[in-house]
Amino acid sequence: MDAASLKTKMAELGTCPPLPPVIIFGGYFVTLAVGLSLAARSIPVYVLNERWEDARFSRYVRAIRLPADAPYPQSALAFLTGNDSDNLKGSVLLAGGDDELEIMAMNRETLKERFRLDLSNPVAQLKMLDKLATYNAAKEAGVATPLFWQVRSEQDIHRLRDELVYPLIVKPKLSHVFQKKFKVKFFVAENFDQLLKAYRVAESAEVETLLVEKIPGPDSKCCSYYTYLDEEGNALFDFTKRIIRRYPINMGMASYHITDRVDQVRELSLKLFRQVGLQGLANAEFKYDDRDGRLKLIECNARFTAGNSLVAKAGFDLGNFVYNRIVGISQPPLTDFKTGMRLWDPLRDWRAFLELRKRGELTFMQWIASVMHPSTISYFSLRDPLPSIFRLCKTAKIILRS
Repeated sequence: MDAASLKTKMAELGTCPPLPPVIIFGGYFVTLAVGLSLAARSIPVYVLNERWEDARFSRYVRAIRLPADAPYPQSALAFLTGNDSDNLKGSVLLAGGDDELEIMAMNRETLKERFRLDLSNPVAQLKMLDKLATYNAAKEAGVATPLFWQVRSEQDIHRLRDELVYPLIVKPKLSHVFQKKFKVKFFVAENFDQLLKAYRVAESAEVETLLVEKIPGPDSKCCSYYTYLDEEGNALFDFTKRIIRRYPINMGMASYHITDRVDQVRELSLKLFRQVGLQGLANAEFKYDDRDGRLKLIECNARFTAGNSLVAKAGFDLGNFVYNRIVGISQPPLTDFKTGMRLWDPLRDWRAFLELRKRGELTFMQWIASVMHPSTISYFSLRDPLPSIFRLCKTAKIILRS
């Protein structure tokens, strides 16, 4: 009798064992959305992340304390592989962020001896973390990308000078490393002098970069595809959404999303995923280029993303879907999602509006009209207010500094 059949039989007899705990490793606010969904099933939820992250203040999760005097990645890995986590052996371990995905991919054999891990191809996951490798894989798969150039030195930039186009993005190969150092996703250069300056800043911080053409047009041209790939590369569901606004404009996180059916994005995403052999959760973001009418790859994620709460609200609860697959609980297929569902981050979107108004692209009345729709408010819950309050305080502090 397999594990699923045994659980069914025990449930019939009224002796079904408790569901194993879950440890959500990193992920910032992504952790909270996944954690709340699983906690609603009375699954013990532990969060393992940096000391002052929002999710640690939720009443529905248990925060794992790490030594305050040790770097987070090293102390987190030491916890997971050492005796301190013995009481959590057999728990489901999920990655919520890129740092954590990298740690789990590089230490998968050790971690799977202690925890229940999701299906994955670590080599493919690490390739998707590397933006240059992602773009090269897309090129091999016949998926359109912005123009991009690999650079290893300032001499390379001078050699490429005549073929570069502007505006140009100085993009890190590993976004999570870059964001830790600079608090932004990338640098934008409007001319050659700005490019050299940006490259020198990144080089001085020992961050590897590539040069990427910045696709013109508003953030509303961006769209995403989500799926889960099984052992044979089959897509177990299809989900698409669009971005309405981001902050900062053209480079930040989405402040306003909407679920929608987007033509072509499924086919393009699956070409890329199958090219690298990705397994498990997969997400790709594209931007429509008005110049040639093509969707072009922006980035790929092999984990939960910031839009996870919207995906769940539209009917595809990915946290529960992945947990059930790992534990062996049968579940109905995810066949259809609700369109027109919106996820709104009021503070971030207000800042997006201010930036767009300054550029003459959005009036106050236009912004008001755009948000006069039923929406899920990012990160806010009356039943669990502390994470939202803590995040509000952090955001206010940033605004006051700027």
